[in-house]
Parts: sequence; C-alpha cells; structure tokens
Amino acid sequence: MNKNITSRVISKFKKIKIWRNPMISVSLGFVIFVLIVAIFAPFVVIHDPFQNNLDLLLVSPNKEYIMGTDQYGRDIFSRVIWGTRESLKIGLLSILIGASCGIFLGLISGYVGGLTDDLLTRMVNLLLSFPVIIVAIIVVGIVGAGSTGVIVALGIGITPIFARIVRGQVLTIKQNTYVEAARALGAGNMRIIIFHILINISGPIIVLVTIYLPLAILAESSLSFLGIGVSPDTPTWGRIIADGRAYIQSAPWICLFPGLALIITSISFNVLGDGLRDELDPKLRVR
Repeated sequence: MNKNITSRVISKFKKIKIWRNPMISVSLGFVIFVLIVAIFAPFVVIHDPFQNNLDLLLVSPNKEYIMGTDQYGRDIFSRVIWGTRESLKIGLLSILIGASCGIFLGLISGYVGGLTDDLLTRMVNLLLSFPVIIVAIIVVGIVGAGSTGVIVALGIGITPIFARIVRGQVLTIKQNTYVEAARALGAGNMRIIIFHILINISGPIIVLVTIYLPLAILAESSLSFLGIGVSPDTPTWGRIIADGRAYIQSAPWICLFPGLALIITSISFNVLGDGLRDELDPKLRVR
C-alpha cells in the first residue's frame, strides 16, 4: 500500500508541465541560478566581500568593480553574491522551522478535532492577527538580534500561516472514503496521518514554501534595514541596503543592485509558486 501511495505521488509530480508557460520557465531558471550562486558564492566573488579599502571609497561601477564599492571600499558585487547565500540561508531555515511547526500543529488540530482543535485554532488566529514582521520584531526583541534570532523569529511568524492552511486541507481529506477504509482495515492514527493525509497535501505545502520563502527573505531584509536583524558584519541584501541608505543620492548603486536582486528573486519565487499551484490543483489546471 505504501508503495502504491508513493508511486501515485511521484506520478502526480511527473505530470507537472511548468515549461508550457514561458514566464514560469524563466522564473524556475532564475531560481535555480540563484541557488547555484548561493551554493558556490565563495568561488563566484571577485574580491573579498569583507575587506575594507580606504583608497576605493564610493567608487562608481567600472570594469574592475562592476557594481562599484561602498563607503568602506568593499566590492558591492562580491557582497551581493555573498548576501545571496546569507539571505537564502535565513529564508530557507526560517521556512523550515515555520513549515515544520505549522504542519505539525495543522495535522494535530485538523485530525484530532474537539477541544484540541479549538485551543490550537485560537492560538493560531491570535498569531495571525499580527503581521509576520510584527511577530518577528517582538521575538527578536526577546531572543536578541543576529542570524539565529532572525531565523527563529521568522519561523515563529510563519508557523500559523502553514498551520491554518494544513488544518483546512486535513479537515477536507480526512472525510474521504479511502481514509475511512484505511481506518476500517485497522490502520493506526499515525499511519493514516502520514500515508493517507500528509502525502496527499504535499502539493499545497510545496506551493506555500515557494510563496512564503521570498516573503521570509523580504522580512529579513526589513529587519536588517531597521537595524534589528543580522549583525552589521553579515552581508545580506537587507543589510547592504540599510548600510547604503545614507548614500542614496551620492552613491545610489549601493542600494540599487541588492534591491534589484531582492525584487527579481521575490518575483521569480512568486511566479513559480503560482505556476505550481495551477499545476497541482486540478480545479485550476487547464488541459
């Protein structure tokens, strides 16, 4: 039975034809490119992204420094490349925490029901009443700034979003005939949750990850811009923009290039998420 369920899930994802939409194909290509850059950042950078050079303060873009330098003489191109790794790392880890906790709470709430569902739903609704960035600011104020604090803060802020979506999916799927049949055949609750419910809601979960990953990156950038994010010596896109805001008129390239990287990456993930949603949802898919 397990092999049959797994094979159905695999065949479901094999039917995805993202390449039919040029915009989605381009977005997927850019997402893959960004991931490759993040992985191989130490080999892509031209200059040391942490090295100050007082002889090269606020140099405009040229052949050697294609994105110019900042107020400390550091190469913007190298810092943007390194910032890709840091921003994606924070985004991915915060999504991992938020998705894991949210999926767990959503599964328990939707499947168990009763008083447990009421309590978890009220807690989730309370957290959802505040924007993610507000929750993150509160958590950062408690656990402290820095990469770890930002990751934990964003993870907590994202958790109720996943919990609410997963709960709704579970409430729908647990009424299906195959779930009742599995229970009648003696399948335990854990087996039903994993092999009959969780696998069948994997599509919406993947879509949520692609949609909220750029939001996590944007939230990290906002926290860094406000000065309560990562430490000043950690180059993320938001930190680079925050450091260059005082020179927006005299050296606009400091904010321009990390800003473009942030915008294009966010749009690419969102377009990819919309495409996956259309492909994985039979109600939206057009054949």
